[in-house]
Amino acid sequence: MTTELGLPDDIRACLFDLDGVVTRTATLHAAAWKETFDAFLEEREGATPLRPFDAADYDEYVDGRPRADGVRTFLCSRGIELPEGESDDPPDADTVHGLGNRKNALLLERIRTEGAEAYDGSVRYVVAARARGLATAVVSSSANTLDVLRSIGAEGLFDVRIDGVVAAERRLPGKPRPDTFLAAAADLGVPPARAAVFEDALAGMDAGRAGRFGYVVGVDRAGQRDALYAHGADRVVADLSELLSDRPRG
Repeated sequence: MTTELGLPDDIRACLFDLDGVVTRTATLHAAAWKETFDAFLEEREGATPLRPFDAADYDEYVDGRPRADGVRTFLCSRGIELPEGESDDPPDADTVHGLGNRKNALLLERIRTEGAEAYDGSVRYVVAARARGLATAVVSSSANTLDVLRSIGAEGLFDVRIDGVVAAERRLPGKPRPDTFLAAAADLGVPPARAAVFEDALAGMDAGRAGRFGYVVGVDRAGQRDALYAHGADRVVADLSELLSDRPRG
């Protein structure tokens, strides 16, 4: 039996990823990553050209992961290893953190010029979940989560925020590990088995499955429905508004 939210009746909290689930900023992230990595690879090319960053690389290596983890994972796919550096390395430093900071600078510029935009269906879903007494949290690897939420007027829609800043403060490993989602559920006072995870990234699906959450919803924004199921989704939708069309049934 499901509720009008399309969830099992015993779910008491909803944990939402930000980029690609609540906001359209995933496309801005992907563009900033491509600009960063392609320029870096071009500088390092020798006799054999290095394959440019593409959409498949975004899905497999960086989407949903903490920034530095994304840098390491992608560079490893190209057989490249960089020194770690420090978290405050300048964007022109050839270090893991420098490259990550280069990407973040490009992302912030894109947010300023193109703006962040919310998915209307997701906002309606969050509002409906809260109206029915469910607790809500936003769980994102982005250190810019609060700025993005404020830019779309959605800061007040979430009882708890676990983002890149909070994860660093608490030393929480990022997705595909479940720790950030588990921290959100704990802050809400809800056991994982009674919390639902909403994610568009394969790493987020892995985190939902690893954390043994009560329900995992995959949001297919990039034509990867089968992959979302393979990585642990209980249900996959193109937009959260689809869940609002559900009706209780026995």
